[in-house]
Amino acid sequence: MAESRNTTSGSEPLRHIPVMLGEAVEGLSVQPDGRYLDGTFGRGGHARAVLSRLGPGGRLLLMDRDPQAIAAAQAEFAADPRVAIRHANFARMDEWSEVAAGLDGVLLDLGVSSPQLDEAARGFSFMADAPLDMRMDTTRGESAADFLAQADEREIADVLWSYGEERHSRRIARAIVNDRDDRPFIRTGQLATLIERVVGRREPGKHPATRSFQALRIRVNRELDALQEGLDTALERLNVGGRLAVISFHSLEDRVVKRFIRDHSGRIQNRRNGPPVQSAPTRLVAIGKAQFPSEAELAVNPRSRSAVLRVAEKLS
Repeated sequence: MAESRNTTSGSEPLRHIPVMLGEAVEGLSVQPDGRYLDGTFGRGGHARAVLSRLGPGGRLLLMDRDPQAIAAAQAEFAADPRVAIRHANFARMDEWSEVAAGLDGVLLDLGVSSPQLDEAARGFSFMADAPLDMRMDTTRGESAADFLAQADEREIADVLWSYGEERHSRRIARAIVNDRDDRPFIRTGQLATLIERVVGRREPGKHPATRSFQALRIRVNRELDALQEGLDTALERLNVGGRLAVISFHSLEDRVVKRFIRDHSGRIQNRRNGPPVQSAPTRLVAIGKAQFPSEAELAVNPRSRSAVLRVAEKLS
């Protein structure tokens, strides 16, 4: 959900530029009287574009786990009778009565948003010293500081390796456990300094804490679990012909999405030393190939560089 900041002249407010806006909305194939769910509202860039294509009979459902995002949604869209808003993780979309009527499209723009990154107090970034929080929903759950205070060395190492592919995960975990009794890790600056001390600056242009911060964020917010649950539920609630559009920002997310579409497309899977096996019954068909940001978008929004869009349509 890497929306970028773009300042305008004078005293106009900062705008947030949604990633792959045109491609995502085209992928949804929005119909004027359709019913659509934006499960990751962010600051509303994609939602605004979908709503512009809906007629009086259309319906747009907005969800986000971030209270600040929901406040922004309420401020801008609460008065529109075509819009309904809910503060919740998209993985819980099935608990919303608005979804029971079926959906013609589901959009998921994954990862952390620019407003979350740019507000130091949220603790997502190592670029400024702040409380080590990292929760997308600040009303519940354990923070990154809580996790690092309680997890054992092996669990910390597993998180850093599994979710960040950090080659030095064991060394970092050992250093965290050795240091935390004397000085608990409660600030982003503390953690970033420790990681730099342990790993050193071995990759030009990349801070040594990048992978570890990503891993902790994914663990704290249980992002991959939520993604799998959300995909499963979206498939059940999509109407025949409904579209699923997912924008991912790292290989772990994209792998889940790619595998989900493949496993529900009825494709034959080859097995080593065994006969070919057909996947689950055909319920989805991929619409085109994976899409990536254009050179023009990358020039305006460098944070979109890792984005991947995949679109699929539900079959009967």
